[in-house]
Amino acid sequence: MDGWIDIGTVDAIPRRGARCVNTPTGKIAVFRTQEDQIFAIENRCPHKAGPLAEGIVHGASVTCPLHNWVFDLATGQALGADEGQVKTFPTEVVDGRIFMAYQVSSMAAAE
Repeated sequence: MDGWIDIGTVDAIPRRGARCVNTPTGKIAVFRTQEDQIFAIENRCPHKAGPLAEGIVHGASVTCPLHNWVFDLATGQALGADEGQVKTFPTEVVDGRIFMAYQVSSMAAAE
């Protein structure tokens, strides 16, 4: 899996929780939803640089802990009246381990 890095186990992240990992791309927030979906996004809110890994996970979204901006974990888009986007990174789970593509983001893939 060229361009992919092993960032840990699914069980290391609580349901509706997150953890922050250091990667060649920088600090990435890795989220696990109640339904065991795994998402990876940059750990920096574009509004006031809030640490998104410390936010509240609800459904497939996260709320920034600083000023309550909400981001879709799949697309990185701000939801509601807020405007902005964070980079997202593809993830795959293989035998309980999470792998993240660190050279491609959803923003780059959409171009």
